[in-house]
Amino acid sequence: MIHKYKLNGFNIVLDVNSGGVHVVDDLTYDLLDCVQPPFAAECPADVLGSLSDRYPENDIKECYDEIVELYNDKILFSVDDYEKYAKYSVASPVKAMCLNIAHDCQLRCKYCFASTGDFGKGRKLMSYETGKHAIDFLLENSGDRPNLELDFFGGEPLMNFGVVKQIVEYARSREAEYNKKFRFTITTNGLLLDDEKIDFINREMSNVVLSIDGRKEVNDYFRVLANGKGCYDIILPKYQKLVAGRGDKEYYVRGTFTNKNKDFSKDVFALRDAGFDQISIEPVVGEGDEYALTDKDLPEVFAEYEKLAKEILDNEKKGNKFNFFHFMLDLDQGPCAIKRLRGCGCGNDYVAITPDGDIFPCHQFVGIDEYKMGNIDEGTFNQDMKADFAKAHVYSKPDCRECWAKFYCSGGCNANNYQYQGDIRKAHKISCELEKKRLECAIMMKAVRMFGERE
Repeated sequence: MIHKYKLNGFNIVLDVNSGGVHVVDDLTYDLLDCVQPPFAAECPADVLGSLSDRYPENDIKECYDEIVELYNDKILFSVDDYEKYAKYSVASPVKAMCLNIAHDCQLRCKYCFASTGDFGKGRKLMSYETGKHAIDFLLENSGDRPNLELDFFGGEPLMNFGVVKQIVEYARSREAEYNKKFRFTITTNGLLLDDEKIDFINREMSNVVLSIDGRKEVNDYFRVLANGKGCYDIILPKYQKLVAGRGDKEYYVRGTFTNKNKDFSKDVFALRDAGFDQISIEPVVGEGDEYALTDKDLPEVFAEYEKLAKEILDNEKKGNKFNFFHFMLDLDQGPCAIKRLRGCGCGNDYVAITPDGDIFPCHQFVGIDEYKMGNIDEGTFNQDMKADFAKAHVYSKPDCRECWAKFYCSGGCNANNYQYQGDIRKAHKISCELEKKRLECAIMMKAVRMFGERE
């Protein structure tokens, strides 16, 4: 299988199964519309006839021979040999946990998937005892995994900052006993940041996610306090101070775009101009509400992604490099086979824990009762559901099997699939289309960095 497209002056051909990317001339690009395996020994007469009005016959024959050679060398139209690894996609030790430390939030964001912080289950904070049980659960269910990931999430985690500190201390105290190492992340809306919290985050958190939607007018339309006022002027200087003291530790500012700000490249550059160089602006996910993206929005959004990609490249030439999360693509050294098949590990090696100790496949499943996997305080954990999530890979999802992007998106988000298609194995169409456009842009950017701009 191949995927071919034109973007920013490049003719790009992706060999799906090998992951090889080829930048080709016009003749090769057009000839690939006319031929596919199995190949004849010589270029077929009908193919010559279809292209002879545009290209010399000898050039067509030579190009055909080159394509056949690439095929024989398993560089183009390569065979899909990943499905054999699907049988190894089985239940594995838990290595990552999202700890919903607070089901409460000071903001009332209009697009919030978590029902403004309480996930539809009432506002509450996690106790230290439940947090300890969560750490114990992760340690005891992580098998021989030496490195464990724990993300403090909400709602707003800093509303329960005292317990965050206690849990970090407790986890660190048990690392040597289990021969493990914790890597902590926290996601915050920034409202409660102060010098103490900034110092703690920069000392203890390997990564921090700072929520802000870009331009002040966009942020303050969506991300509002309970009194309806925006939060931009409160959080921006706090984020700038945190990042200034972060050194080389990871962080990113993370925003959302909706059908109200489809010119989201302006939000990306507003954040860059504010001093941030690790940026993510992600599409809202939803259907039927006033902010949702629909099929009619896709052409405009696609054009905006292409515009953003070109603007990022232009800035790089001027020495103003920054990372945009969705364009960060490693074409040289991809993930392992199983990672390519099933992605984030939701429900298998990654789970979320609520303030009540309930276990869910991930933070986006929290509150969906049929996907409650157990409870850490009660000592229950549904291994059958865990095994089912382990088998939710690209070969068990009909729409993914023949998709050119399958080894990059790894089957998409199981939570989105369930919430908007009714089945974790049915692809959420709009999310798929957006992911494919981002991939096309990212591959094109790689081509520009390797070969320079095209006239």
